[in-house]
Amino acid sequence: MAHDVGGHYDFLFKVVLVGESGVGKSSLIQQFTQGEFQQDLRSTIGVEFALHEMEIEAKKVRTQIWDTAGQERYRAITNLYYRRAHGVILVYDVTSHPTFRAVERWLVEARAHVPEDAVFMMVGNKTDLRHLRTVDRGEGQKLAERERLSFIETSAAGAVNVEAAFQAIIQEMYHAAIFRDMGSPAPEPQHGLALHQHKGRRKGCC
Repeated sequence: MAHDVGGHYDFLFKVVLVGESGVGKSSLIQQFTQGEFQQDLRSTIGVEFALHEMEIEAKKVRTQIWDTAGQERYRAITNLYYRRAHGVILVYDVTSHPTFRAVERWLVEARAHVPEDAVFMMVGNKTDLRHLRTVDRGEGQKLAERERLSFIETSAAGAVNVEAAFQAIIQEMYHAAIFRDMGSPAPEPQHGLALHQHKGRRKGCC
């Protein structure tokens, strides 16, 4: 967390999206920050990031959302960008069981690099492809409960739960920072985050 001396924002957070290549990390970020979806979005090379601003309890919160490459050849580069992350979103594709099985490996890697008090969320993306689903919601719920993660399913293509997911982790980072400043333990994550499906679109700063 940081406070801007220029008064442009009260809190600055960094959240990193990780997961296998093709699970939709870039699409989730684009949907949240730009309110659009591109079917043929290119794979991320190395690391890219977008900015988002919102108000929580009358405080201006700026979040750097880091989009990492899922390919193995970029792993050494992306590991560097875990540093000083306040939050991690682990993304898998509900139509690809291998990407779900890989979440545990990504989780171990992330926990080895981020600060101990970072918050985590697991996201099952591409729920619009119902006929291709191979990972049941219950499987995701079970893993989230075992690993003490917030959890939600999304569709970047359909703009379903995307805004809710990002807002939830930003709020969780904010409250963790507030509790940390007060010297109190942070609240427990909301396992299997029960959120309404939102189809509205939010315009970001970039």
